[in-house]
Amino acid sequence: MNSKKAIVLPKYFKIFEQIGENIKLARKRRKLTAEQVSERAGIHRATLYRMEKGDPSVAIGLYFNVFRVFNLQDDFLKLGLDDKFGRKLQDLNLL
Repeated sequence: MNSKKAIVLPKYFKIFEQIGENIKLARKRRKLTAEQVSERAGIHRATLYRMEKGDPSVAIGLYFNVFRVFNLQDDFLKLGLDDKFGRKLQDLNLL
């Protein structure tokens, strides 16, 4: 099966790097090892390493599993929540 590599523009890669840093900090705050988090999330240790480095090719479901380990799964509900541009477009159609 062919897997496609995620293409992310360099200016947006910093977002993934920040998410990776947030994951690493959450793990360290809880004094969990990478092995503990990987096992609890059901992923390989190398995948967690890639996530902590901000690799955009890691599946979003795996990110969710790691956030769940930290009890941060509700943060996923915030993705795309504040769609200011979409609401402006919708309001224009209402005029």
